Amino acid sequence: MPPNNSRILVTGATGFVGQALLARLKDSERPVRAALRSPTSICAAGENAVVGHIGPDTDWRQALQNVDSVVHLAARTHVLDDSHADPLAAYRDINVLGSVRLAQQAAAAGVRRLVFLSSVKVNGEGTALSPFTETDVPAPLDAYGITKLEAEIALRRIGVETGLEIVILRPPLVYGPGVKGNLLRLLDLIDRGIPLPLASIRNQRSLVNVDNLADAIACCVDAPAAAGATYMVSDGEDVSTPGLVGKLAAAMGRSPRLLPCPPALLTFGAAMLGKHALALRLTGSLVVDSSRIRQDLSWQPRSSLDQGLKAMVRWYHRDKF
Repeated sequence: MPPNNSRILVTGATGFVGQALLARLKDSERPVRAALRSPTSICAAGENAVVGHIGPDTDWRQALQNVDSVVHLAARTHVLDDSHADPLAAYRDINVLGSVRLAQQAAAAGVRRLVFLSSVKVNGEGTALSPFTETDVPAPLDAYGITKLEAEIALRRIGVETGLEIVILRPPLVYGPGVKGNLLRLLDLIDRGIPLPLASIRNQRSLVNVDNLADAIACCVDAPAAAGATYMVSDGEDVSTPGLVGKLAAAMGRSPRLLPCPPALLTFGAAMLGKHALALRLTGSLVVDSSRIRQDLSWQPRSSLDQGLKAMVRWYHRDKF
């Protein structure tokens, strides 16, 4: 295990997961350097290194000086109403070619380990009879999942060729203070008391609290057993969509306003509004088995699902008012 003064380079440090990771690493008193795309970015890391746009031509050499390990969080994520002429190419430029460039230069700089934040979307969009595991045949369906898989394959190859230790994490939906997107919109709908036609849904979804994810990433930076491994990571407490609404409403001190509606009708209506993918996430199941990381690394989530949801609601109320 490296000494506590070994420097960690974090990409995507100003993002949702990145900020939680910096707070976690600060607790451990590890020296951290944040790779920033712009000198105007605000980051709480002890050191900053401006690398500009992340892609196949990024020069990481200065940022990698005296670095023992890299946590690669930066990625092109879901872009609503993507107007790019070739969206898949845009995803590949950052998620695949950018990751390859970083890994190649990290290996050349003598970096020991690279922890790569991938996604459950590498496995697919939903589960039926059994949860997703690390050994499933990948089945990504969208550009984000496809390019995360391509990056995983390329990074593993670089690891074999150079000796750079690659660790891959595949989280499901990440929640917590600072969340954006559909989960933030759901918080707003519940807070406004708007009835939601979700009472008839019978599904199960795995989630991971952003602080639990940050803790798992920090664990993977140093744990000898993590070298070369791929891990699913979650809170280990699956919840249905109406169950999640109920927990969020309770944390807000409100009554959940859930109305019955056949899931097939809900999905059809959403498709007519151009929201088919969202309806599938609300009605379908996506469960992961995170037992491997718990067994290999003796890792356990620091907070429960209820604790994490309450922390997110407290943040939501502070941010709103």
